Amino acid sequence: MAYTASNTRYDQMKYNRCGNSGLLLSAVSLGLWHNFGGVNEFPIMKEILLKAFDLGITHFDLANNYGPPPGSAESNLQKVLQSELAPHRDELIISTKAGYDMWDGPYGEWGSRKYLMASLDQSLKRMGLNYVDIFYSHRPDPNTPLEETMTALHHAVQQGKALYVGISNYNAEQTSRAVDILENLGTPCLIHQPRYNMLDRWVEDGLLDVLEKRGVGCIPFSPLAQGLLTNRYLDGIPKDSRIGGASIFLGEEALTSETMVKVKALNQHAEQRGQTLAQMALAWILSRKQITSVLIGASSVSQLEANVASLSKLEFTMDELAHIDSILV
Repeated sequence: MAYTASNTRYDQMKYNRCGNSGLLLSAVSLGLWHNFGGVNEFPIMKEILLKAFDLGITHFDLANNYGPPPGSAESNLQKVLQSELAPHRDELIISTKAGYDMWDGPYGEWGSRKYLMASLDQSLKRMGLNYVDIFYSHRPDPNTPLEETMTALHHAVQQGKALYVGISNYNAEQTSRAVDILENLGTPCLIHQPRYNMLDRWVEDGLLDVLEKRGVGCIPFSPLAQGLLTNRYLDGIPKDSRIGGASIFLGEEALTSETMVKVKALNQHAEQRGQTLAQMALAWILSRKQITSVLIGASSVSQLEANVASLSKLEFTMDELAHIDSILV
């Protein structure tokens, strides 16, 4: 049966301005970090992607090495972009990144111009695109001048291979310098993608202030702390969970007794709000004025729908925020 996009796809989704730019991003964006690689089932990932679009999610976020194997998430997205979503390319924001290990040899990671430009060319081929909407430096490189990395991003825009540029995993000082360099080159830094969730609040120590002051958007990844901020682990470790499996990103050591006391208290408050813990965790991030969008993953359509439902209740009273802070101390 041929796919026809829902004609109500823009009715429920919220769209937020990205920093000082003219770009609006869906409040919930879909990341293809997990569950969209060559080891996953293509029919399921296609179903998730199409449902995301039908729910008003217009932003799909990738990186060169998402898989496994590296690059396979971009290749899988291409199959959907060139079939069901082909008529809707101009309704979509597609982002990708380069910075982590992608291929062998000295030019396959970090922040050199050689690596960034070659990686972007490879990503465009894998996705079958002429350009990406956002191209990121995925992490700062301690051994490459920041001017070289930012100039490569600037040239990607000049060459028509990216419409906007961003940075990810940069601290407040690095971000301020990167924004200055890009501003002087004439290509503003659109957005920053940091790790941020209730259990990992490092961005509140200066970074969010820099982003607000400089007019840069913010799209946190890992808003659910790789699943810790869900009901998955309230009663132990399920065998089919990320911790119970072979994930290299979330180990059993993350499930400390101290963390679980916090998670259970947060879950109790979420129930009082009429939300799941995951929904409250997403709403809590989106309630921050500096946040443009929150980047979620999904392994099923039902999980995707449940997370998008967090948008129905984004407001927190001052008392609620104080109570949550007291839990997280």
